[in-house]
Amino acid sequence: MYIPKYFKVTDMEEIKSFIEKHSFAMLVTTKNGRPIATHLPILFKQNGEDYFVTGHMAYGNPQWKSFKESEEVLLVIQGPHSYISSSWYEEENVPTWNYQAVHLYGVPEIVTQKELVQDLTHLLKKYESHRPEGVVWEKLSDGLITKELKGIVGFKIKVTEVQAAYKLSQNRNDKDYKTIIEKLYLEGEGHSQQVAEVMERQRK
Repeated sequence: MYIPKYFKVTDMEEIKSFIEKHSFAMLVTTKNGRPIATHLPILFKQNGEDYFVTGHMAYGNPQWKSFKESEEVLLVIQGPHSYISSSWYEEENVPTWNYQAVHLYGVPEIVTQKELVQDLTHLLKKYESHRPEGVVWEKLSDGLITKELKGIVGFKIKVTEVQAAYKLSQNRNDKDYKTIIEKLYLEGEGHSQQVAEVMERQRK
């Protein structure tokens, strides 16, 4: 990913926090020279100095068959994004787009059913445990579990490279920066307001 110096993020604690919040990723692999992509939920884990991504996909999805030993794949994780009008600047300029994105490169492998169950348990706990009638793993019937496990494939990706870009008008002066935030809030659209909130946190 092309990242100008203004927008490059290297703080792994910040990157980990971003992935935790935006954990629906696009997994990109290649087969016979053609790109394949799947959109799926992931978990980002750390073991010592190593980072891993775990997830699963449908057994009928041919992408998992494209995993090859020692061959890297790409995970794309995107946060909020918004159009930035150049009419918001003090001086003449061109429009642009603000966004947050993380690219993870890594080597994938298919996991055992035991590892898959551990991953699914964690995933359900993350998204269901706070709900009044949360469907956590322990509440699922053995029959349903047996049936559903046959229909999915679990994977683990050891991360080999992390690229992170927060393009949030860091190269604009304070007045333009403040105006952009104000205008984004006035847009009244979800992503625009989320970008404004992130920009406020980035430059207080």
